[in-house]
Amino acid sequence: MTYRLGVDVGGTFTDLLLLDQGSAAFWRHKTPSTPHDSSEGVLAGVDAICAKAGITPAEIEFFLHGTTVATNAVLEGKGARVGLVTSDGYRQVMQIARSFVPGGLAGWIVWPKPEPLARLEDTVEIAGRMDAHGNELRPIDDDDIRSALGSLKAQGVQALTVSLMNAYLNGAHEARVGELAAEIMPDVPVSLSHVVLPEMQEYERTLTTVANAAVRPVMRKYISNLRERLRSGGMAGNISLLRSDGGLMSSEKSEEHPVSLLMSGPAGGVTGAIWVGRNAGIPNILTLDVGGTSTDVALIENLQARRVRTTEVGHLSVRASALDVKTVGAGGGSIAYVPELTGALRVGPQSAGAVPGPVAYQKGGTEPTVTDANVVLGYLPENLLGGTFRLDREGAKAAVQKIADKLGIGLMEAARGIIDIVNENMFGALRMISVQQGYDPRHFALMGFGGAGPLHVNAVARLMGSWPAISPVSPGVLCALGDVTTRMRTETARSFSRRFSATGLAEVQAVLSEMDGQTRSELTAEGVGAEAITSVFEIDVRYEGQAFEVPLVVTPEDLASGGLEEVIARFNEEHLRLFTFNMDSPHELVNLRAIALGPVLNLPAPKLPEGDGDPIAAKLRDHELWVDGAMRPAVIYDRALLRANDRIEGPAIVIEMDSTTLIEADCIGIVDASGNILINLR
Repeated sequence: MTYRLGVDVGGTFTDLLLLDQGSAAFWRHKTPSTPHDSSEGVLAGVDAICAKAGITPAEIEFFLHGTTVATNAVLEGKGARVGLVTSDGYRQVMQIARSFVPGGLAGWIVWPKPEPLARLEDTVEIAGRMDAHGNELRPIDDDDIRSALGSLKAQGVQALTVSLMNAYLNGAHEARVGELAAEIMPDVPVSLSHVVLPEMQEYERTLTTVANAAVRPVMRKYISNLRERLRSGGMAGNISLLRSDGGLMSSEKSEEHPVSLLMSGPAGGVTGAIWVGRNAGIPNILTLDVGGTSTDVALIENLQARRVRTTEVGHLSVRASALDVKTVGAGGGSIAYVPELTGALRVGPQSAGAVPGPVAYQKGGTEPTVTDANVVLGYLPENLLGGTFRLDREGAKAAVQKIADKLGIGLMEAARGIIDIVNENMFGALRMISVQQGYDPRHFALMGFGGAGPLHVNAVARLMGSWPAISPVSPGVLCALGDVTTRMRTETARSFSRRFSATGLAEVQAVLSEMDGQTRSELTAEGVGAEAITSVFEIDVRYEGQAFEVPLVVTPEDLASGGLEEVIARFNEEHLRLFTFNMDSPHELVNLRAIALGPVLNLPAPKLPEGDGDPIAAKLRDHELWVDGAMRPAVIYDRALLRANDRIEGPAIVIEMDSTTLIEADCIGIVDASGNILINLR
């Protein structure tokens, strides 16, 4: 038998899902995250889940891991000190940056410009230049390069970026700098811009390569340490990490190209939601991934997640493919408070996290959180994780009472206010990835997962008008399920700045074919059979004179049958949806990308036994919870005992090992054939 293990590290819990590929049986486990060293929580979870399944780590063929290590390094400013080598005259490229300022009309007044990842004193210039066609205009000088690198070495840089003008067309000069850097500072990892991002726009190319360099030492230490400890524990299978775009990348390649992992953690939930939607016959989904620290939302249309060409982490925006995921500081551990200045209730983005956690967790937390409010209202019963984790309701009441006293209202009203505010925060994030991008949320279902997603999905679906609200099977470990069920992915890019009228289909196809061969060979080198690889292309298009382009996904077959005219038609349609207008200007090709995908894991969802519609066999006990200003009777059900077609009348709570689902008073939850709970208005 062969096993696949998905591991997702969150801010509060580390989730694991072990899958037997032969029988489709699976085991799940949650363990507290260890922020000081994420690998400790991972290894503890591996030991625990292997013990549950009665196997050894040696029987695991694929270890698939979503991680937030790179993300946290950027957010916490713990990346390496980066040295930057630029062309003569471009030393201030990181300081000049782009003129775009986030925020409202007065954003330029109050926006503090973030410190560049490569400081000016750690930036050096070298002679030599490529022209706009990739031809050498001025040669480089080895002595000049040695002198520049020597000064960076003396300053103690921990990583090196080389980004020279027009290197995306010809990387020979950068390659020579890399060779000399390996000689002068052999222990310092080197990132070359023509390797990391071979595309035009020198600032974006430089910034992305600098970001890659900044997180390389951190990721190299984490990945190599984790791999070594897994190997010493007997695991001999493939170890891969989840990319920001939802694909997989080998652990060795992840050490070299960690900029592709900046949104690794949230990507697992999206890929898991696609698997659930495919098995449930629901192609259009808005995702609501609520963890202990934050909420991640994304849009899936026709079982395809939206992808973007920029990855955003805090103030950093780099040119790397990623799933279009928006994150807000609204999770189970988000802290509620009343600022003295306004006297108005606020929730998050500060979080109690895993340590000390909510007051109800009894781990030393003192500040009221969203979890505490759910406990007070009766939405979250005292027993979690199958009864192994007992919540302190009286402690939660005392914490929330502090908020009630500051506001001059009752305990229950304060707790409900906390829940209403955090639901509105989630609602705002969902509007960003739906309404603001031209999608009607009423045409999508809303899937809630993560430890707290099913607690909030019913209320947020009501705000969005997105029905049904879905609580998938094992929602608390769906990100780990996404890690297990995703596929290998690699890509390469090339700038191809040309008017459509100045090129032809044959020229475009020739370039894409060459790039396709490169990506396919990378996957075969990682053990994927050539016959199992699927190729797709991305073409960035814009109107002449525009500063930004729209990426379009096409297959080789689409391109052969529809030609470049079909690409133009697709662009016009997408531009109209995004911006509500089209222009008469000529169209331009900007960038070409070839993407190679490994096989999809053909894993059908196990079917539940048929029920008669009455969930009485799954009833655990009667309960009370706060509804419409009063405590009202409700029922608690055990999800493991539910059957297909069972109809659960709200108000009700469905508990399981890894999450809790709340069905509101005027709603009904119907269990589908695979065990998903589909909640609709009565």
